[in-house]
Amino acid sequence: MKLLCTTLPLREFWITKGLWVCSCCRYQIPKRISGPLLDRIDIHIEVPSVDYEKLSSERLGETSETIRKRVQAARDMQYNRFSNGESKDIVCNADIRVGEVRRFCQLQAEGQSLMRSAMSQLQLSARAYHRILKLSRTIADLAGSEEIQSAHLAEALQYRPKIMM
Repeated sequence: MKLLCTTLPLREFWITKGLWVCSCCRYQIPKRISGPLLDRIDIHIEVPSVDYEKLSSERLGETSETIRKRVQAARDMQYNRFSNGESKDIVCNADIRVGEVRRFCQLQAEGQSLMRSAMSQLQLSARAYHRILKLSRTIADLAGSEEIQSAHLAEALQYRPKIMM
């Protein structure tokens, strides 16, 4: 199941007495999304407005075909990883169960140190820990890497909600 959420497009806000307060207009938004619900969402991305210069520049981004090929290569890596084991019901990284995370999402020493720091500094839950590891595995697959590097883990940590941090 996929879930996509959005909130009001306010640029800057702070939290005071359980309310999100916009710094430009002092608009108050009640905190309606609970921490446990936010914890179940894997990727949180703030999408800023785009400057005219960037939109009108001659520089082109990646084509859809290039991205499609990279995603397909990552899906193929996942298929090969999971079709060789006893976990026949796992098709992609999102299907990895908690008990299988250690097997499929192993971190190198540097990554373990980074995760240890993130767990204590960000006060991550066990659920967040497992979700971050699975997302790191996917980021590594998209990069064509068999191992989860610390850069993959760092990127996954960036996708945690800023409010909970």
